[in-house]
Amino acid sequence: MTTKIKIVIADDEEDITELLSYSLRKEGYEVIVAHNGKDALAQVLQHLPSLILLDVMMPIMSGLETCAAIRANALAQHIPIMLITARAEDYSQIAGLEAGADDYVIKPIKPHVLLSRIQALLRRTNRIEDTIAELATTAKVSIDRVQHTVTYNNNTHELPRKEFELLALLVSVPNKVFGREEILTAVWGDDVIVGDRTIDVHIRKLRERFGNTIVKTLKGIGYKYEE
Repeated sequence: MTTKIKIVIADDEEDITELLSYSLRKEGYEVIVAHNGKDALAQVLQHLPSLILLDVMMPIMSGLETCAAIRANALAQHIPIMLITARAEDYSQIAGLEAGADDYVIKPIKPHVLLSRIQALLRRTNRIEDTIAELATTAKVSIDRVQHTVTYNNNTHELPRKEFELLALLVSVPNKVFGREEILTAVWGDDVIVGDRTIDVHIRKLRERFGNTIVKTLKGIGYKYEE
């Protein structure tokens, strides 16, 4: 018997959770529903789903607060998160990325579009994990896919998924310059629409964590990890 892929949906609007639950269950997914951020976090930690959908504007804990809490939990921090937002402004998208989200979808939600985005995110997650499994340890960096940790200069760090994937990509070929489009395709995928500042946000977070020399910027060209 094939195990169903679990998805947690959190939104305080019951008509939305009913619509999305129906669409996802019809496609064979197992759906767990929550109507506020606190319950969503509890459901995530109990079920450890394959993907999480979080409405940004929820009572008790917002989607951004819930996203940050998930990313701070060792058991759940690697689960891909998609934010649901009624706001299309750049600041909302950037705030979601800062909180650790992998993607976002803007209301009103078309179920067939959401299904396509979910499938793309799950495919990309599996593809990146397969790639990361083949990475070699460099002189300064060791990437542990099982523990989802990065050891840099003998210090071990647990990273949110996108930071981990971005650094893993750069480290996979030391001294190679990766263009912005190449990075977006490899880490976020062709099916995901993200803002121009997406890479900048994650590069900055890597530098805050490891120091300014972890990633080198070649202005107008791209980024590289330099041994």
